[in-house]
Amino acid sequence: MCSSRSPEPPTLGVATAADDARARAVVDLTLSLANTPAVEVDYHVRMKRLLPAAAVAVAVATLLTLTTLTAQTRKPAAPAAAAPALSASKGKPFTVVEATIPEMQAALKAGRVTSREIVRQYLQRIGTYEALLHAAITVNPKVLDLAEERDRERAAGRVRGPLHGIPIALKDNVHTTFMRTTGGALAFENLVPPYDATLTKNLVDAGAIIIAKTGMSELANWVAGAPTPMPADYNAVGGQGYNPYDPRKDPREATFDGRPALQTGGSSSGIGTAASFWAGNVGSETSGSILSPANQNMLAAIKPTVGRISRWGVIPITADQDTAGPMAKSVADVAIMFGAMESAAPDPNDPATRLCTPAPGRDYTTFLKKDGLKGARIGIPRASFYDAFTPPGLREPQGAPSTSRAGEPPAAEGGRGGRGAGGGGLNAEQKKAMDEAIAVLRAQGAVIVDPANIPSVVDPDSKNNFLRWGQCSGVTNVKGKDEDCSVVLKYGMKRDFNSWLKSLGASAPLKSLTELREWNTAHAKAGAIKYGQSQLDISDEMDVENDRARYEADRAKDIRLSAAHGIDEVMKAERLDAILFPGASGAAIAAKPGYPTVIVPFALVPNAPTPPFPSGFNAKPAPFGVSFTGMACSEPKLLGLAYAFEQATKKRVAPPSVP
Repeated sequence: MCSSRSPEPPTLGVATAADDARARAVVDLTLSLANTPAVEVDYHVRMKRLLPAAAVAVAVATLLTLTTLTAQTRKPAAPAAAAPALSASKGKPFTVVEATIPEMQAALKAGRVTSREIVRQYLQRIGTYEALLHAAITVNPKVLDLAEERDRERAAGRVRGPLHGIPIALKDNVHTTFMRTTGGALAFENLVPPYDATLTKNLVDAGAIIIAKTGMSELANWVAGAPTPMPADYNAVGGQGYNPYDPRKDPREATFDGRPALQTGGSSSGIGTAASFWAGNVGSETSGSILSPANQNMLAAIKPTVGRISRWGVIPITADQDTAGPMAKSVADVAIMFGAMESAAPDPNDPATRLCTPAPGRDYTTFLKKDGLKGARIGIPRASFYDAFTPPGLREPQGAPSTSRAGEPPAAEGGRGGRGAGGGGLNAEQKKAMDEAIAVLRAQGAVIVDPANIPSVVDPDSKNNFLRWGQCSGVTNVKGKDEDCSVVLKYGMKRDFNSWLKSLGASAPLKSLTELREWNTAHAKAGAIKYGQSQLDISDEMDVENDRARYEADRAKDIRLSAAHGIDEVMKAERLDAILFPGASGAAIAAKPGYPTVIVPFALVPNAPTPPFPSGFNAKPAPFGVSFTGMACSEPKLLGLAYAFEQATKKRVAPPSVP
């Protein structure tokens, strides 16, 4: 079991020559591993997992940690140029810890800090805490060079955009031609894609420094379902990620396999952003994988309308529901990232990008107003999401509160399997938090419509009830046992994953989903499928041509129950501006029609799972947020509501394990 004791925090101030040399040594060592034999890399991986960060000096910890974050390319570095001199400042030296993007930009503009210094501080934190958290799969070997380039551009009067000189991390399913893109799968461990994702290009054009590729649930958590579901934030390349609010392993005997005591959420990782390894990160969501990790790591996030952000160059599950989105410490931060990620015009490689019109200049900060809640109509979907509710045909509520892990309401992962999407409502501590949130909304002038139940959730006819219609998942929903669940995800994975592999051309290490499953089986002893691959199995059994009619019928039912007879119906009937969901519990119903949600950090609640932790294990509190959901393309309105709520509450606290 990992100790909860944290290493002493490094002093983060203006870099000395020794500090800068150390940071460059980190990158040089990362580069050198491009030619390290696999057996030696494996040795470093094992050593990194065994050496506690508290036992070594900061510099040594940095070198040992980043040894495993292997670079795939080595290009001659440009000659180092002198960074702009830092202006004298009375007060404390600038620190990246909990710093927001506007705060960094103000410090950069004032000459209080350089991008190189910001990167150096982030590298130092990665070196100190990565062995504890496992937040990154790869660190960009040229990150210091890129920082110096941004500093030179700023000194010359060229500021690319709102993220100029700001370090951002990408989920490791987002293509980068300058770093490997693994998806967390051993089969793609050394894949360097032949093209950048559109969102990668957009971020770089906006001035962002891509500092790292984050950990993730392998292939966005579409590898292993029942009977042995993969834990969130586990992948075969980087291992298991840990939550900085309690970075210990689950000590219970039945689940003592390395998974975290406090869930991180999945499949995107908010770990590094919460721990101040970088300013923000890009996640992706099919159903819950932006909102859940944001909730679990006390972050703000936008799960956009499907099509707002181009999916070209993002390893898919299904184009019907996939989207990328920003995660950061504040609503302003995610609004800035969101505008930078969005394309100015539709992407010809992703037809869905024609759906929504970007804000003028793609500047979403203009919608952030402290009085944004005044007069807004906010709906409270009591049945199932707040209060226990028994769907038709069942004898008791699905997903009782006691089964909810780490402060997460039922179904926060959004229907990755089987029947239903919750029904158990909130436990006492979660209910108290939501009562407080609703009181804040009222105090800020919002009109609370309570209840505003979702019609398909309370429909007495099982055929028209959302809770009785889940996603097919795992061995329990193989062909012949999938009549009462949606095949959209398992069908879409077969269709879209094979198309993605084809887009890689000669770079593709495999040519089909079938070949991936065969490769995984052949490399099982190497750790390729620790939890099996039942999700891949049920996807590969789908026939893209012969099963199309079934897919289309299920897709239509998904849209009917989640949108037409769901979110759309109640929002139109009650003239709502948004629906307020506890935590990430609305992810599943909003994901099916591709609707947007903005989540805001709000509370800490007990982490009291069932079965309970053993006597003597002092579980730390779990973050718990609130979510504003609306219909397609309503991000400007949702951002305004979320920002006003955030400014009225300001409840985010930094994780104490990584000071």
